[in-house]
Amino acid sequence: MKLYHSPMSPYVRKVMVLLHETNQLDDVEVMTIANTPLDPSDSLLGKVPLTRIPALERSDGPTLFDSRVICAFLDARAKAGMYPEGSGRWDVLTLEALADGIMDSALAVAYEERFRPEDKQWDLWKDAQWGKIERACAALNQRWMAHLTGPLDMGQIAVACALGYLDLRHDARGWRKGNDALAAWHADFSERPSMVATHPPA
Repeated sequence: MKLYHSPMSPYVRKVMVLLHETNQLDDVEVMTIANTPLDPSDSLLGKVPLTRIPALERSDGPTLFDSRVICAFLDARAKAGMYPEGSGRWDVLTLEALADGIMDSALAVAYEERFRPEDKQWDLWKDAQWGKIERACAALNQRWMAHLTGPLDMGQIAVACALGYLDLRHDARGWRKGNDALAAWHADFSERPSMVATHPPA
């Protein structure tokens, strides 16, 4: 299998952390590529119609995307139980969706600042995206701490990667303010070997 990868992507990091946690890293060839919305990588053309990463190329089926599909596939492959059976599965899927929503909004702001000319950037729209992130972090801090401190699952990995991306791209906005429990959890979770090994380069 080949994983199309960028060390700066929080979605890719989710997959990489899962590979570390489930001891599947040696089963995947990591293909680091340059890929942006304005300049998609030739490596993805013909394999991924949306030309987004992560993408997992297989020899026995179509290339898999997005990160949630890839993580579910790898979890099933390893029989790791990161998506538990029963009612708890829906909690994990909801938590992962919330984390991915944080990533979506954070990436939208980063793209606005990186790719749109400064005189055409829409501050009101960027602030609205950050408002979504603030509400999501407050919900994590107020409602999800019992889950986050429980047995390891894909929801926890996704949240940790989302918060790590906020630190990488939007640290000045201060997601930790008013979210002390979440901040303490993230500091502890970030020390896991899988998180250390996948930390984006400075």
